Amino acid sequence: MKKRIISPTVKKKEDRLPPGQKWIKAPIVYDIVDDIPDWDMEKYRFKVWGEVENPIELTYEELLKLPSAEVVADFHCVTRWSVPEIVWEGVLTKDLLEIVKPKPTAQYVLVHCLEGYTTNLPVEYLEKEDSILAYKMFGKPIPKRHGYPLRLVVPQLYAWKSAKYVWGIEFLDHLVPGYWEVRGYHHVGDPWKEERFWGD
Repeated sequence: MKKRIISPTVKKKEDRLPPGQKWIKAPIVYDIVDDIPDWDMEKYRFKVWGEVENPIELTYEELLKLPSAEVVADFHCVTRWSVPEIVWEGVLTKDLLEIVKPKPTAQYVLVHCLEGYTTNLPVEYLEKEDSILAYKMFGKPIPKRHGYPLRLVVPQLYAWKSAKYVWGIEFLDHLVPGYWEVRGYHHVGDPWKEERFWGD
C-alpha cells in the first residue's frame, strides 16, 4: 500500500488559510509560454546533479519505478487564491535526497523545467514530509497544463515554487535566482509570512 501523507497544514483546525488568500475550487493555470508542446517522452530524462554524492539520470519509466507516495495538500498561489486538498502521487523529495545524498555544501536547489522555467528554493524544503515530485493528480496522470510529465509540489511555499514540466534539480552551494525571482519575487515564498516579493 502506498504511503499516504496528509500535509501538516491540512491537519490544522485553525489558521489553515494563509493571510491574504481566498479558497477557490480548482487551480488556475499560468505558464511563461503560450503553447506547451507534446514532450518526446522517449528522450525525456530526469536529472539530479551538482552538490550531491550520487548524481542520477533516469528515464520516465525508471522514475515511475521508484517508491511512491500520495500527498494530500492545500495549494496556495501568490496571486491570492488557494485550492484545498489536492491529491498528488509521485516520489517524495526526502526519499530522493536519500538516493542522491546532498553534500554538506548543498544549500539551495535550482529546479529546471522543459519549457525554460526555473525556480530556486532552500534545500530544507525538499526535506519536508509533504514535498513531492508528482506525476499524478487526483489519481490520474497530471494533465498537461498542470505539469505533465513531472511537477515539484512544495505545499509549504507559494505555488510558483511548485514548478511544472520538471526535468532536473541542480544542487548548489549558493543562491541562484530563478525565472520569477530575478523579477523581484521572494527567494523563499512562505505564504504564512506573505513572502511574495523581496521587501515584503
